[in-house]
Amino acid sequence: MTIGKNAAHGVLAPDEVRQIIAHAAAQIGVTGKRVLIIIPDGTRTMPMPLMFQLLQAEMGTRAAACDYLVALGTHPRMNEAQLSRLIGRPVVEGVCGQAHVFNHRWDLPATFADLGTIPASEVETASGGLLSDPIRVKINKMLFDYDQVLICGPVYPHEVVGFSGGNKYLFPGVSTGEMINQTHWLGALLGSYNLIGTGCTPVRELIDRAAEQVKVPVACFALVLADGGIAGLHFGTAREAWKASVDLSSQKHIEWVDRPFRRVLSVLPTMYEDIWTGAKGMYKVEPAMAAGGEVVLYAPHITEFSYTHGAFLDKIGYHCRDYFLKQWSRFADMPKSAIAHSTHLKGQGEYDATTGNEVPRIKVTLATGIPEERCGRMNLGYLDPATIRPEDWQGREAEGIKLIPRAGETLYRLKVPAANQEGSGPKPGS
Repeated sequence: MTIGKNAAHGVLAPDEVRQIIAHAAAQIGVTGKRVLIIIPDGTRTMPMPLMFQLLQAEMGTRAAACDYLVALGTHPRMNEAQLSRLIGRPVVEGVCGQAHVFNHRWDLPATFADLGTIPASEVETASGGLLSDPIRVKINKMLFDYDQVLICGPVYPHEVVGFSGGNKYLFPGVSTGEMINQTHWLGALLGSYNLIGTGCTPVRELIDRAAEQVKVPVACFALVLADGGIAGLHFGTAREAWKASVDLSSQKHIEWVDRPFRRVLSVLPTMYEDIWTGAKGMYKVEPAMAAGGEVVLYAPHITEFSYTHGAFLDKIGYHCRDYFLKQWSRFADMPKSAIAHSTHLKGQGEYDATTGNEVPRIKVTLATGIPEERCGRMNLGYLDPATIRPEDWQGREAEGIKLIPRAGETLYRLKVPAANQEGSGPKPGS
């Protein structure tokens, strides 16, 4: 049974959040059990200090163990200073009070338990024939050292799975690079423009199918964040809690606009430390861009494309999907997740294999700490961040100019897609 609450106005009070957690603890019977809570890393907005405090009070005091695993996917490991900021209390040698706090060691093969495969026939059906290889399902074997697994994370529009959260914290959150390659590549084939902010996607179907092979009990706290707090909190199975939160996230995190933007300045918060994570500032405005428009990612603090995948991105650059598909032999040995990220940031476009001419639908420009020469080599535009004053972009929507002061979480879509835009995406309320 799913339990939870949406705030009637504003956000839930801490005591309302505590009551939901207490009810959840009673529902699953945590007393005497070993509980593992899977949480987001620092690249997600999340009131983790409050949740850690309340989870420890309502579950940690009753459980035989109440530990935490950071769902890194393939993001860099968090050091203890970062972990301390994440949960709001000092983490020393991986311990905070009675709780252990673990990084997901996706980089070590010994981390994983092999759960079998999703057969090729099921992959082909779910992907509409776009993928036909079986998917090996592996997950952090730490989960099987516990009696109960809890997912605790926010729900936002997402470029690959439609909306983040739920079983995504298992796959690829605490899974392998292979799972990330498969799911993100399928997202690239289907097109972020069409997937983002939709409640049911083929990628989500494959993730839920993989989660069925995890036999330890799994439940989920799914949060919707808005107005500086928790606008909604739902608990239940990973799928049902996620669904309940998607309904609210679609109201809180999607802004429908009347006219397409011509230029956008996406100001990236410091929680995005590289373009791999900060590219959300492009994904979430692309559906509202006019053809020929420009998205400027403004982040003077970012100096790298990816701390994990940078070597591969240096080899392939940033291009539209067809650039890769029409000359696949050149890129077949590259990680598909890196290619997917490349296409997501570059956005829609066309590529003529005969002439070698690539025509992107919109221009993507970096105003970051990455030098102009390197941006050009990666097939991206460049602006000197020192020349940008965000206030100069403010209040100019009538001119088709938009300032997004904290980009990466709110999705922008057109109420009626422009005739010259490719892909229609969902209509309001769909």
